[in-house]
Amino acid sequence: MTGDWRIDRIRAALRGENPTVLRRLTSGFAVIGDVQFLPGYSVLLVDEPDVQRLSDLPRAKRLSFLSDMDQLGEAVERACLRLDPAFRRVNLEILGNTDPFLHAHVWPRFEWEPADLVGKPVWLYPRERWSDEQSRLGPQHDAVRDAISGELDRLRSVA
Repeated sequence: MTGDWRIDRIRAALRGENPTVLRRLTSGFAVIGDVQFLPGYSVLLVDEPDVQRLSDLPRAKRLSFLSDMDQLGEAVERACLRLDPAFRRVNLEILGNTDPFLHAHVWPRFEWEPADLVGKPVWLYPRERWSDEQSRLGPQHDAVRDAISGELDRLRSVA
């Protein structure tokens, strides 16, 4: 390892040093999120570190990224459906307001979420949920990590 992989997640993934990588996809990397207060939260990272916006990619690569986002979303959906009967849906987002590289968020949503948040954007969750120790990615999330990885493998084998 050449340092903290969080400083440059994409280059760390390209070097094989980003421990959150689930699978290499056509246009980037499927990674499990650093926080798991909604178990299964994942992110698609583009494989070009200097790309900031979807529109920075040539059309073919742009469509590939969107297809990979769809594939990761479906994998998260299938895994969460199998692991939690209270799974509701997946939300897909490309925001880019904080991190200066193209990435897409894949948020599973559940019936057990607080009533005042279940129908709202995940970004409205209290700040402490984002940093609480129980939510931090760790071995307790291996089952959801393995389930998403397995679903990605299944989806890619039928493509």
